Amino acid sequence: MRLDPSSIINQANAFYESCVLFAAIDAGIFTVLAHLGGADIDAVAGKIGADQKAMRLLLDACVATGLIVKDGDLYRNSAEADAFLVKGKPADLSGAICYNRDVYPAWGRLLELVRSGKPVEVPELHLGEDEARTRTFVMSMHYRAMAIGQAVMPHVDLAGRRTLLDIGGGPAAYSILACRKSEAIKCRVLDLPAVVRIAAELVEKSGLKDRIELIPADYHKADFPAGNDVVNIFGVLHQESPDLIGKILKKAYNSMEQGGVINILDMMTDASRTSPKFSALFAVNMALTTENGWVFSDEDMRGWLADAGFIDIKLVKLPPPMPHWLMTAVKSK
Repeated sequence: MRLDPSSIINQANAFYESCVLFAAIDAGIFTVLAHLGGADIDAVAGKIGADQKAMRLLLDACVATGLIVKDGDLYRNSAEADAFLVKGKPADLSGAICYNRDVYPAWGRLLELVRSGKPVEVPELHLGEDEARTRTFVMSMHYRAMAIGQAVMPHVDLAGRRTLLDIGGGPAAYSILACRKSEAIKCRVLDLPAVVRIAAELVEKSGLKDRIELIPADYHKADFPAGNDVVNIFGVLHQESPDLIGKILKKAYNSMEQGGVINILDMMTDASRTSPKFSALFAVNMALTTENGWVFSDEDMRGWLADAGFIDIKLVKLPPPMPHWLMTAVKSK
């Protein structure tokens, strides 16, 4: 049998395409092309303030990867780039992708993680220590959550619910979406002070300041406010150890009304810890950037929820391209 090295070579070269995408987003190319329509090198380089030769290389690379279409000397966005990479459009993902750009250098130090077992950068960089990194991280999570929320919120049952606690709620995106889904719900978002300061700006812009309370606190240390009939923990627990996850879930349970529902949204794997592929790779990303970062399995989460006292545990796998799984459970009556 003749073996084909193509898949190995493609993996070795995969970062080329990532860097082309990051540079094109940072340069504002997709937004410029959306405004100009079909444009030549002179027009794009002039609008952005770039070297013409280098701009041609980047634009042609975008054409090769399918982000841009070339017709003679004119360049225009592909349908996908026009929908998902133009700033201000409803489905814009460019802000969310900034997080991938920021963690890219950490991936180049993966061997350090393997040898030391320690993250190559500290999470404090994007959780308050570095103001610019923190803002990029929180805004990226906001844009990402607003996109993911379109798929997950239909599975979040808020009927008859009044008070939602959003643990580690970051930019408050999911609380904003919950308030839009149910006029009866009021939300509490608990997160670090540096994160909450940015969330306050987004809540103000949403017009929901009277329904979303922001609580600046470390969820590891703070007591959770009582009286919640919904608790959401979305995209948080993949940075916690099993022991801490158990403690957080028990604190959530104790803060809830009888019959309340908890929703856990996260990357999860099956019992093999190798599938889905993205979740297995994301586990490495978390280990590179947080002390306890990983990705747990759905079986792990079922066990922790049951140990905390929850019943009626259910799993929903969001449809592609969403890599997230949603697990729900109820506080026994």
